[in-house]
Amino acid sequence: MTRNMRRADRPELTLLYDGGCPLCLREVAFLRRRDQSRNPQQPRLAFVDIDAADYDAASHGGISYREAMGRIHAIQADGSVLRDVAVFRSAYELIGLGWLYAPTAWPVIGPIADGLYGVWARWRLPLTRRPDLDQLCSCRSDRRSEHATHHA
Repeated sequence: MTRNMRRADRPELTLLYDGGCPLCLREVAFLRRRDQSRNPQQPRLAFVDIDAADYDAASHGGISYREAMGRIHAIQADGSVLRDVAVFRSAYELIGLGWLYAPTAWPVIGPIADGLYGVWARWRLPLTRRPDLDQLCSCRSDRRSEHATHHA
């Protein structure tokens, strides 16, 4: 779908981010500010906090909490899902800074960038002093069970 033909009721890109991650929050704040300053009437980006208690995978491309916490994902207006460096490449293109990530699409640099992102994704939680992915998923499951019990 081209920019001019995008559906008015959907952003061009919806980024799924970890609202408990200080680095993720900083990146989202930057992207949001830049998008709103360039597109004040209709921002091109939207953001969904996967760490929020009401995150629903079915409403977001079927991307589970575990998947979303493990690697960055975004959903395009047509419903297709982007992962990893492709998310940043697309988001930065939409805010007018595509040149920063353009080299990550090149044949030699692309696989290196993807590999480096994979290392970052693996170590993001410990580097930001968060519990590991299994603990986060377990706590989330416990919270949902507790929430369901209180509302039954």
